Amino acid sequence: MNKVILMGRLTRDPDVRYSQGSSMAVARYTLAVDRRFSRSNDNGDQQTADFISCVAFGRSAEFAEKYLHQGTKLVVTGRIQTGSYTNKDGQKVYTTDVVVEDQEFAESRNASQGSAPAYQQESRPQPSGAISDGFMNIPDGVEDEGLPFN
Repeated sequence: MNKVILMGRLTRDPDVRYSQGSSMAVARYTLAVDRRFSRSNDNGDQQTADFISCVAFGRSAEFAEKYLHQGTKLVVTGRIQTGSYTNKDGQKVYTTDVVVEDQEFAESRNASQGSAPAYQQESRPQPSGAISDGFMNIPDGVEDEGLPFN
């Protein structure tokens, strides 16, 4: 199965072109996808994002042209496609793209423009009977059949 789900921000406005024969739109953009962990490179710098090339066709490309811009936070689903071509210097170049099957906004327009109020997480009280790891002790005598996750 070839399925990719990404969430990240556009590094620049989408590059949208139209094919000559069928006038189908083709949009290319790059998503900066944060890593859950950081990895040091040779210079000792912390690399905390991957830059993933995406390509959308047809209506998805037209949507990108109309509504997407640099900094927009997106959730993209699609598939990985690899390819190659020979450049003008005669060298073979290998490519890897995510072919977009679906794309949707990951935040509101206000949040993307920085005008949304900052979210502050409230501390939640522990449920009664909860131990330090967040799980509740089940009292003796309770039968497993009555639990909803069996």
